[in-house]
Amino acid sequence: MQFKSKFIPVAIALAFAGSAYAQDTIKIGHVSPVSGPNSHLGKDMENGAKMAMEDLAAKGIKIGGKPVKFVVQFEDDAGDPKQGTTAAQKLVDAKVQGVIGHLNSGTTIPASKIYFDAGIPQISPAATSPVYTKQKFNTAFRVVANDNKLGGTLGAYAVQKLGVKKIAVIDDRTAYGQGVADEFVKGAKKALPGVQVVGKEFTNANATDFNAILTNIKSKNPDLVFFGGMDSVGGPLLRQMKALGINAKFMGGDGVCTDALYRLSAGAAADGVVTCAEAGGVPAELQKNMDDFRAKYKKKYGQEVQLYAPYVYDAIMTMAAAMQQANSSEPAKYLPVLAKIKYQGVTGAIEFDQFGDIKDGALTLFTYKGGNKTKMEVVK
Repeated sequence: MQFKSKFIPVAIALAFAGSAYAQDTIKIGHVSPVSGPNSHLGKDMENGAKMAMEDLAAKGIKIGGKPVKFVVQFEDDAGDPKQGTTAAQKLVDAKVQGVIGHLNSGTTIPASKIYFDAGIPQISPAATSPVYTKQKFNTAFRVVANDNKLGGTLGAYAVQKLGVKKIAVIDDRTAYGQGVADEFVKGAKKALPGVQVVGKEFTNANATDFNAILTNIKSKNPDLVFFGGMDSVGGPLLRQMKALGINAKFMGGDGVCTDALYRLSAGAAADGVVTCAEAGGVPAELQKNMDDFRAKYKKKYGQEVQLYAPYVYDAIMTMAAAMQQANSSEPAKYLPVLAKIKYQGVTGAIEFDQFGDIKDGALTLFTYKGGNKTKMEVVK
């Protein structure tokens, strides 16, 4: 299999008393799945990176007293761990000074070892598995809440707010899907020790036929089905649940919490059926920043933000801010600054704990009404 790289140069034009000064080039790597079943999310991530690059260009940034230009090298991991490590090694070989990515925990975790060995800071805008930041890699950071928070909060919400007493769980056997499903069960049992897990099933990240596992689940008559996985599987799963007459509510993490889910479910994500959560949250007083970003994105690309674009944007801006504060784009020099950074982004305040996880990570709960993803509340 061949892997293609794309470079998007962003020149920062500065004039100094009529004289032109040479610009230092800062190369950032970006990895997402722009092929495969999650390509719509990968492209959304790339779009967020491009917007960040354009805004950095407009700022006219100096580092070490010199004007700089940023270039970004895009790589495709297709959501596949093997391709993800290949993409990571390509970025290391290209001597990038930082990496934004990957999306899936299953690609992020093995790639993180390659970046750590090379001393290159990595910020994931999407991976939520706790394993990623518990490897003691000082180069690994993320700008979204992890599965402990995501799954645990959803589990508690299911029993406390939705009032469910019988749950069935399906996961896609990926690091993300299994992780968030396990944490959901823990959260539900902690909040309501008597809750019944009436079925635990699994599928895979490329599955299209769920008849066997859903028939088994239907016989258990659950109040709610939790799915750990992505929208490309969650949508068809919802559609087949409806066809089989399973009237349970449906819940999932950020992987299914996309504008595309309603379309992928062929309308089965009807009003109030689905509750999902994004692994990030914007308090009311900062909502305008996110709204402005979304409006700018839609004007530029002619479509709504799918999910991760604002987190990619903030990850790049946070890395650039660390370079500015360190007065250097050398990874060894700006890495300690990044670890202690305090940055106000469009997705909220970004500050990392000792593991590289975002501090006080919030979640945003959504449902679907009239075919549209609709915000419910932000949970800290």
